[in-house]
Amino acid sequence: MRDFKEKTAIVTGAASGIGLGIAKALASAGMNVMLADLRPEPLEAARLAVAALGGRVEAVTVDVSDPDSVAAAGEAVTDRFGALHVAVNNAGVAMHGTPLEKVTLQEWSWVMGVNINGVINGIRTFVPMIRAHGQGGHVVNTGSVSSLFVREGRNQGAYAMTKYAVLALSEALEQETRDAGIGVSVLCPGAVTTSIFDSAATRPDRFGGAYSRPQQEALKSAFSGGALHPDVVGRRVLQAIRDNDFYVLTHTGERDAITARLDRIRAAFDRADRVMATIDRS
Repeated sequence: MRDFKEKTAIVTGAASGIGLGIAKALASAGMNVMLADLRPEPLEAARLAVAALGGRVEAVTVDVSDPDSVAAAGEAVTDRFGALHVAVNNAGVAMHGTPLEKVTLQEWSWVMGVNINGVINGIRTFVPMIRAHGQGGHVVNTGSVSSLFVREGRNQGAYAMTKYAVLALSEALEQETRDAGIGVSVLCPGAVTTSIFDSAATRPDRFGGAYSRPQQEALKSAFSGGALHPDVVGRRVLQAIRDNDFYVLTHTGERDAITARLDRIRAAFDRADRVMATIDRS
């Protein structure tokens, strides 16, 4: 997809951070943009900021973990702009600093509800809308560098699990949408200047309501070094849509850790060659 003029995009989690950066880049390329977020006040501020770049910009409040809310956002796109061409399933929450056995059931429901079901709900609502007009389009799902490996020592297994799921969903979606001319990208950024570590403050009531996660506070400084501005990530995503990149990386510092994981998998295949030959399969 290279022609963005007067076509339409929706971006979830667009009130700040990566979502806002992506929305700015798409608007600057000439797209109509629907900003979607759970937080009304910062969402309106974001709408004004994106509108200042030119083009038509609207905003809709959405809880991506609620399929009816996402469906309503899709209807708002149709009502205000018509056809949808780009969907960015970006909204996400953090779950760092807590060992797996200490993550509560409410926390599991919340982090999976937003990070996994939010993407699923976006796929179910937005992909049929892109298919419907037959002009092709693009879907961007925001994963993380944690979609590719689990960083040791930060107790981020619950978060990484959800981002592995986003990668699997994206790989499957890419296979299933080729016939419709719909590209798929999975964004796997490292540290970006966002408010994700404050996401517990806006946890919906049905998941237990707002609360504090002090165990994440120490990680803020750890992620600040080398953190990219969201606008830079937004421009990277715009380029990825143009070039139909599947893996969209923004940082290269984790190359060795991810390569080591791949080497471990390769070694497991080599061991399977040796061990399976010795096992009685009768």
